[in-house]
Order: sequence, then structure tokens, then C-alpha cells
Amino acid sequence: MAGSLSTALRTTVSGLNVNERALNTIANNISNVHTEGYTRKTVQQEQRVLDGVGVGVHVSGVTRAVDESLIRSLRLERSQLGAVDVQENYFARTQEMFGAPDDDDAISHTIAEFSSALESLAMQPQNSLEQREVVRWANQIASQLNGMSETLQDLRLQADREIELTVGEINSLLSQVADLNEEIVRHEPLARDVSDLKDQRDLALDQLSELIDIRTFSRANGDIVVYSTSGDILVDNVPATLSHDAAVNLGAAMTYAEGDLSGVYVGVAVSNNDITGTVGNGELQGLIELRDKVLPNLQSELDTLAAGLRDTINAVHNRGMPFPGLQEMTGSRQFIEPATQTVTFSGTDDTTLVLLDAQGNQVRTSTMRTLLGGAGGTIDDVATAIDTFLGADGSAAVVNGNLVVEVSNPSYYLSFRDESATAAGSSMQDAAIQFDADGDGNTDETVSGFSNFFGLNDFFVNGLPDNIYESEVLSGAFKSTAATLSFRDPSGLLGTVAIAAGSSLGDIATAVNDAGIGVTAGLVSDGAGTRLRISSEDSGSIVVTDGAADTLLADIGLDRADVRVAATVGVREDILNAPALVSRGIPQWDPNRGVAGEYHASIGDDTLVQQLAETMTETRNFRTAGNINAMNTTFSQYAANVLADNATLASINTDDTEYERSLVEAMEHKLDSERGVNLDEELAHLVVYEQAYAAAARVMGTIKTMFETLDRILS
Repeated sequence: MAGSLSTALRTTVSGLNVNERALNTIANNISNVHTEGYTRKTVQQEQRVLDGVGVGVHVSGVTRAVDESLIRSLRLERSQLGAVDVQENYFARTQEMFGAPDDDDAISHTIAEFSSALESLAMQPQNSLEQREVVRWANQIASQLNGMSETLQDLRLQADREIELTVGEINSLLSQVADLNEEIVRHEPLARDVSDLKDQRDLALDQLSELIDIRTFSRANGDIVVYSTSGDILVDNVPATLSHDAAVNLGAAMTYAEGDLSGVYVGVAVSNNDITGTVGNGELQGLIELRDKVLPNLQSELDTLAAGLRDTINAVHNRGMPFPGLQEMTGSRQFIEPATQTVTFSGTDDTTLVLLDAQGNQVRTSTMRTLLGGAGGTIDDVATAIDTFLGADGSAAVVNGNLVVEVSNPSYYLSFRDESATAAGSSMQDAAIQFDADGDGNTDETVSGFSNFFGLNDFFVNGLPDNIYESEVLSGAFKSTAATLSFRDPSGLLGTVAIAAGSSLGDIATAVNDAGIGVTAGLVSDGAGTRLRISSEDSGSIVVTDGAADTLLADIGLDRADVRVAATVGVREDILNAPALVSRGIPQWDPNRGVAGEYHASIGDDTLVQQLAETMTETRNFRTAGNINAMNTTFSQYAANVLADNATLASINTDDTEYERSLVEAMEHKLDSERGVNLDEELAHLVVYEQAYAAAARVMGTIKTMFETLDRILS
């Protein structure tokens, strides 16, 4: 009898213990109803059986109400939301900076105002007010391009620094996951409740998924392995350590692809551990995309606009002069070997030099062919020829690689007029200048306009060395012809690189880098394609040429890079200070002057400024840049396209963010409905377990009475 009562007592105690555990679990559920990441817990009961006889109940475990499949899907969506959400503030900044095409302060509007100012000047070329307006609007264009470029690079730098902060957050979360893994693995085999620890681990993984795309799988011992979608192990017994060193400053020519920016490394900072290009989603990917693609694409569009405006306006501005000419000219083109680099006039083209007095009357004249004694000569020869023409009235020389011309006689002014032939008064047309950049006797570049070639009367200037060359935007399918590339700097030939037929852009870059000749080649993403970029390692000017029969450089469109132009373009300083230096006319030929005709200049000549005004309204070809394909349009319309591209990107980001956020919220709601705590349900369970506990307590009271009765009988 006593044995049976003891068994009954143990059975009753087990019921009390189980119900107490259930009551504690329910109380914990209720108290954590608003705790982030908490999942509803349920006590699992199991009958005890001894020799085929029931001997009570015990807790087999505490389970969490979770849907692992839904959690995995939610983490994927959180990663996608993180990638677009982190970009939202950046697009807000670019929207504020770029504005809309019809805004009064938009760059497209400023360009239109510059065009209108040129038209007004064309009607009154001698009017100082109109001259100032042209310079004012031109300077405003340059200031806006400078400011927009600076902001884009500031945003890139901000994104790079935010990458560093995000990497730090990722490391902290990986450490949390690893520590929780250790706690769970240590306690679970001892049948201790680790459900709350798993909640904490899930919460850390949820937060981690917002920062970087992750995948997980569980081991039988409760451990979880975390890895990225590209297969990089992030947690496996111990956490990986990610690293990234943010840049101190950042310019348009600095890219991750060329090694100017630190990668994101898992473990030791070596190239094999760099995951920058394989991060699939999360805030980290969104920031990398901003830094290396979105913002550089916008910068490329701005640089294309700035370079096109600079080159087109300069080409026309160099044709003419302010009244009655110029007394100081410093060419913008820098020559690395002026003693061997040559220029040759194509066909019968020639350039007339006209020295004028203060009233615009001819003092004397000659042509470059006459002065050179032929169709061309070295750059030094050109300087000597102009110096000879000026005689005691001035000088010309190559100074630090630039052609410098000065008229020392305060009463005289110099101008250049390109003509179709050497005979005085020949029809005006831009002279085709064939440039042999490496002195091998072959033409490497042809430029329209003698003054334009040297940049003697540029309107917009940059002051940049020719230390970066870029190709056009090319597809990954590009294959080269065979060629031999030569690289030179002021010291002479740096070296040559043989390019095999069928080489990709990557193969060309590798061949150049392997040569170790003081230049670095890299592939730069631009829109849907890639550019080949070649840079001088010492930041000095270089010249890149290929063989006479080679077509590689022409095939890829390699030329002095437009990168950085938007950041540095400006109105020439002396024009900025003295708007009267804006070119407005061209030396005119009058056969009735003098003995056999003479050149002269007029303060009312509007020939050149009319051409400038027409240039601003004409369409021109723009190369592919960023998200804008090659097109034929006006400057104002191209600027509007740049603004429209930014607005489209911002709109797409807003739509994507709203879509992903609504999707995540819907999935979170569904998940919370499954794992969340329902107070009504928990209170109902609480009543049930309270009654069960009370019933077990009454049974225990009855057994106690029976033990007392038995004890009295036996005593």
C-alpha cells in the first residue's frame, strides 16, 4: 500500500512540476509580448512509463513557434530592402543638387541662359554689358559643374566611410551569433532550455541580414553556420572578421577597380579574400553600388557634358579674337617632347599670323608654312617661327611643355586666321593639324584649328596634365586587333607593350601592367559597359600611341580622359577678370586696302560670336556615358537628360524601397501571427494550467491524508 501511495505521490509531484513549468512559460510569454524577436514558447509534455505502467509526466522540451522557411525568405527580403533603403538618403541629396530640368537653377537652364547671352552679344559685340553677361553665365555653368562633381565625390566618400561602419556592425553581429552558438551548444545537450538564446540568435541574424546577404544551415547540436550568398563563411564555430579602410579623400579618377579604394575583406586583407564584387544584397551592397557604380555613372555623364562644352566652345573661340587681338597667349596643350613631336598642315591648309595695331589695322602678316619653310615642323620649330615673326615686338617659346606667345609692344596685338591656302585672303576654314605625338613620322591625331590645337585662346580651361587616358565605353565581348602600344613621358620612351589579336580589355590591361613601365591600366565600369583607363604612376603627362598600321587605339577610342573635367573646368582667368577678352570677331581680308589687300579687325565684327551662338543651339555627338547612350543633341538637352537620369534613378529607388518595405512588413506580419504572443490565448492556457496545478495539489493533499491514516493504523 505504501509503495502504491509513494508512486502516486511521485506522479502527483511530476504533475505539479510540469504545470508549474507550463505556468512559468506562459507568464514569460505574456511578459515578453512586446519584446522584439521573442517567439511564443510552448511546453511539450510527455508521459512517463515504468514497466508498462504510467508514473506521471515530464517536460520533454520547450518549443518555439517559428516557421524556419518563412524566416529564411524574410531575411532575403530584408537584405534587398537594406540595399535600396540605404541609398534613399543619397538619392535625396542628388535630387536636391541636380534638380529638375525646368528648375531655374538647373544646369540645363544655366546653359540655355549662356546661349541666350551669346545671342545678345552677337547683336552688340562691342557692348561691355553683354560681354559680362556671357562670362557670368559661363562662370555659372563651370561653378555648377564643379559643385555637382564635388557633391558626387563627397557622397562617394560618405558611402565609403559608411561601408567601414557597416563592416564594424557586421563584425559585432557575427561575434554575437558565435557567442550564442557556443551557449546553445553547451546547454542543449544537458536538456536545458535554450529557446530564449535561439531567439536572441535569430534576432542577431535578422539584423545581420539587413546589412549583408546571408544563408544559414543548422547542425544537430544546435549550432548554426552562417555564410554569404557567394559562399564566404562568416560564422563556423568562430566568427570571421571583415575589414575595410575608408578613404581619407576621394576624387573622380579614384576607383575601387584601379585599387585606389580598399576592398571588403573576410579575414586577411588579400585579394582572394576580397568580397566587394560578390556581396549580393544588404546595406553593404547598396553602399558599394553607390560608391562604385551609381555615383560614378552620374559623374561620367557630367564629365562628358563638361568636356563636350569645353572642347566645342574652345574650338570656335580659338578661331577668332577680341578686338583688336591678344597680347598674351599660353597654350593649354602640354607637350612632353617638343623637340621631336611634330605638326603638319594637311593638304593646302595654312594659318595666317596677323599683327594689328590698336585700331585693328594690319602691321604685318605671314603664314606658318612660310615661317616654317614647309608644311610642318617640331613644336619647338613652331615656337621659333612665331618668335621670328614677332621679332622685337614679342616672343614665343615652349615653357614647361606649353606654347607661350607674348606681344611685348603695347601698341600691337596678334591674331591667327586659318585659311584654305597660303595666299593672302584665302577663304577661312579650320586648318587640319596632323600631330605626330611620338616622332615616328606617322600621324597620331588630327585636330581642327591651329590655335585650337595649341589651346592658345581657350575659353574654358582645366589645367590638368595629360596623365590619364580612357577608351570609349565597350562591351565585354570586345576583342582587339594586334598592336604595339608605345608609352612616353618627358624623359622619353617608357616602353612598348605588344597586344595580341583577340585580346579583351582585361588582357590589354594585364599586358600593360605586367610590362612595369610606369603606367597602370585598369577597367572602369561605366553604365552597361567598361572603359580601359591608363594612368601615369607619377601623375605626370604621358603619350600613348600605336604603330602606323595599327588600329587598336582608334578601335577603342583611347584618348585623353574626360574624367575630372566637371570638377575642374572654369572660364580662363584673364577672361573672367576682363570679359572684353571674349573672342567676337575674326581678322577680315579687304582686297582694297593697301597695295594688294590687307587684313583688318573691327570692334563691331560679330562673325565669331555668331558662330559661338549657333554652336550652342546646334546638335552634336555625345559619346556613351553612364546610363545615357550615345546621342546627337544640344548641350542644354543633354544636360536635361543628365538630370532626368538622376530623377529616374531616384524614382526607381523610391518605388523599390516602397515595394520591398511593404513586402517585408507583410511577411513580418505573417511571421508575427505565427510566432507572436496572443494574450487571450495565453490567458486561456493559464487558466487551464492553474486548474491542473490545483487539481494536482488536491491529489497531493489526499495522498497526504492517506499517509497519515496509514501511519495511525500501523502505529
